[in-house]
Amino acid sequence: MAASGYRRPSILLPLFFFLFSALFPLSSSRVLSTQSAISTAVLNVATSVKRAAAAIAFDPQTAHALEQNKVESIPAGNSSTLSIKLHSRDFLPLAIADTHEDYKSLTLNRLRRDSARAKSIFARVSLAVHGVNKSDLIPLITDDMLAVAATGGSDVSGTVISGTNQGSGEYFSVVGIGQPARPAYLVIDTGSDVTWTQCQPCADCYQQSDPIFDPSESSTYSPLSCDSQLCRSLDVSACRNSSCLYQVSYGDGSFTVGEFATDSLTFGSSSPVPSVALGCGHDNEGLFVGSSGLLGLGGGALSFPSQIRSASFSYCLVDRDSPSSSTINFGAESSDPTTVTASLLRNRKIDTFYYVGLTGISVGGEVLSIPSSAFAMDEAGTGGVIVDSGTAVTRLQRDAYTVLREAFTKGTADLPKAAGISLFDTCYDLSSRTSVEVPTVALRFDGGKELKLPATNYLIPVDSSGIFCLAFAPTSSPLSIIGNVQQQGTRVAFDLANAVVGFTPNKC
Repeated sequence: MAASGYRRPSILLPLFFFLFSALFPLSSSRVLSTQSAISTAVLNVATSVKRAAAAIAFDPQTAHALEQNKVESIPAGNSSTLSIKLHSRDFLPLAIADTHEDYKSLTLNRLRRDSARAKSIFARVSLAVHGVNKSDLIPLITDDMLAVAATGGSDVSGTVISGTNQGSGEYFSVVGIGQPARPAYLVIDTGSDVTWTQCQPCADCYQQSDPIFDPSESSTYSPLSCDSQLCRSLDVSACRNSSCLYQVSYGDGSFTVGEFATDSLTFGSSSPVPSVALGCGHDNEGLFVGSSGLLGLGGGALSFPSQIRSASFSYCLVDRDSPSSSTINFGAESSDPTTVTASLLRNRKIDTFYYVGLTGISVGGEVLSIPSSAFAMDEAGTGGVIVDSGTAVTRLQRDAYTVLREAFTKGTADLPKAAGISLFDTCYDLSSRTSVEVPTVALRFDGGKELKLPATNYLIPVDSSGIFCLAFAPTSSPLSIIGNVQQQGTRVAFDLANAVVGFTPNKC
């Protein structure tokens, strides 16, 4: 009896495991397999270093190819879609004057611009939240600055100021202004509303790639009156000889001043868009590295999407070290099953910026212990997360950044560390590696999905010898910014009609 009593468990135990396996087949190994599949990403170090070296060695003669693309037809998904090429700032023909002896020097220059950009955004939002009118802070347009705008004289001479070491604006497109259309390199900026271009006659104009626009040569140019709704929508304006005058200032001290008018804009091979309100800048200082001006894509009433009542627009940002181009499209996007969606939110205190419903971040497949309140905007308009085309490095509240950095460094303990540089405090010496495996970083949105970033979008080279840094930075501001480094290679679509932002990987 004792022997048979001990024999029974030996029969029941295999039976138990058989039944358990049938009900829960390979449950443990499946979890491990799934975790392994999403927890790491491969960074091709050799390719990134090669691209960085090529950016410094860029041949100025190849910039001429951009000139040939100005009137290039761009296929569109439907006849109602406007589409134009989108290029990285550092491959603008005159950007070659902004020379750097090595890639580290280029990186430091980019990060200086980026710091000024981020500080400007934080200040603008903070002032708006606290009810400070921008026009109370910016000196009103002076008589000296606007004498040329008032007279329209042709005998004005002024200083030509190089913009190569100042200003922001990381991506640009070629847009035709006036009739006949004159091609102009315009910075595209989701953090600005007013579209403007440098104009003749110049009181002060910086050096740009194309001839400066002459409004007298456009048959469709029309100055706006002081009592027009468009003029009244400006943050800073003045009236001279019944014509509306504008002023726009930027965070680094740069500004543009001139006549506010309407003219037609032409995008690729599409029909001209008539009567777009834009600034005709006669006094422009310290701006935009050879570009002619700026195309405002913000959410305010004067932005280009608002003026044409576009239900949506999208862009895809190419790698900043690549001379290749992508597109910016105005019009409906075709659906894509890989699109990650999030709520498009607005701040009632400032309508320029596009806020997004970010709820969390994961590293290595694990959701970080960051309270959702760190990404939320309160009733007063404080906090929240914006998506910005002009800010390069994603900024996170300091506590949230600390959690991200600690999780990432824990997952990269086997990689050789390097000293920090500028904004970056988490860097690695990968000079002896051709590729490395790093923890995935993903942004989690209120739509329930997460956007897994390619390794090249968060571990970036800072020189051409193999030093890479985590491309996030802390801020003491309650506001966070998703920058363009994290957006590279992803089509970002703003569905304005339905208040949704879509992120579609690999759709440039």
